[in-house]
Amino acid sequence: MDDALFDAEPIEIPANNKFVTAPLAARMRPSSLDEVVGQPQVTRADSPLRGLLNPDDDNKLAATSLILWGPPGSGKTTLAHVVSVSTGRSFVELSATSSGVKEVREVIDLARRRFARGVGTVLFIDEIHRFSKSQQDSLLAGVEEGWVTLVAATTENPSVSINSALMSRSLVLPLSPLKDEDVIELLAKALTSEKGLKNKYTCDEKALEHIARSSGGDARRGLIALETAAGVADAEKRLEISLADAEVAVQRAALRYDKAGDEHYNVISAYIKSVRGSDVDAAIHYLARMVESGEDPKFIARRLVILASEDIGLADPNALVMAVSAMQAAQLVGWPEARIILAEATTYLALAPKSNSVYNAINEAIEDVRKGNAGAVPLHLRDGSLPASRETGAGKGYKYAHDFEEGVASQQYLPDNLKNKTYYKPGSRGAEQRFADLWERIRQVLRSSK
Repeated sequence: MDDALFDAEPIEIPANNKFVTAPLAARMRPSSLDEVVGQPQVTRADSPLRGLLNPDDDNKLAATSLILWGPPGSGKTTLAHVVSVSTGRSFVELSATSSGVKEVREVIDLARRRFARGVGTVLFIDEIHRFSKSQQDSLLAGVEEGWVTLVAATTENPSVSINSALMSRSLVLPLSPLKDEDVIELLAKALTSEKGLKNKYTCDEKALEHIARSSGGDARRGLIALETAAGVADAEKRLEISLADAEVAVQRAALRYDKAGDEHYNVISAYIKSVRGSDVDAAIHYLARMVESGEDPKFIARRLVILASEDIGLADPNALVMAVSAMQAAQLVGWPEARIILAEATTYLALAPKSNSVYNAINEAIEDVRKGNAGAVPLHLRDGSLPASRETGAGKGYKYAHDFEEGVASQQYLPDNLKNKTYYKPGSRGAEQRFADLWERIRQVLRSSK
């Protein structure tokens, strides 16, 4: 990597160039915080970022790196450019998907040489959550010494995906998906701006609303759709962008769904919670989002199997049968037919009576075991098949359950220190009411043992 690359001026494209034009989304990138649309927690007058960009001490920013955490199109790359432009630092961009330790060290070495000459460097790393621990560690020296101001972008929770050493040296700025009104404001600016479409087109208000709604809070997606819609109108020699043009450009409301990022976990979490909460409509909605994203049907089905035991249990014993059958069938047929199978199972489980008594029982028992509350197995329950064990009393006095009325013998099964412990506390919903009555009768027989 040549040091001259840091000093190179950005290439300017002549305004009258008919052959090379940067995309609208790139042309509309803000150069200051005042131009940023949305994200008021970052752009407000008293925000930490403004304090860093306009410090009383000129070296303040050099000692502080930023982690921008937010969904695609929320402005992470834009804010990195703003930091660079606002502070007069050189801007270098690396992608975690295509760069390794070697490239990082080269950039930091060149930044160190520039730092010695009094010139700072902003190092922007996109998708930093894809860096391994060793790759993240290779950034530490440059960040600690102030040779680079690291601006890292991630769609995943940084407390999980970024190591603690980098986290402790960085300011985390959470970003939110843009609201529809934010995207509309951005599109309106793009229509009139000299950097944008320069008032060449008018745009139907419903077209702007459709593009904004379909962008899913992603500014880049909205600008791409607007530029495409303008191209549709231009091809028909019209200067008004209609709702029909916007619909053609968008084609369909593409859902923001990142199978490798936070949204993956957000959607599956909302799906399971909706089934647990018995809201069929919400559960089907989140299922549809996963279907349209191309999520693995086995992943969805496995979560339903877990839910059938954890949240329904003996309130409806058929729930587990339904979930397992759905998992096997979905795996057998795959998309797109698996959507019907999963929708049927989703609806059944959402409407089933709910009980987490079995889930609570096993967790409470495991907690006792981990605390050492295990106790010795009662002698009459021990294996007495060998002479040596019989001599210790193993198996002596055991009552064979089938020899007693209703198949229940009056004897102690739990260790002495837990003999009065109750783990299973049946609920009163659905079929579990029957199990509750049965278990109470059995317990009375068992606990009557001397």
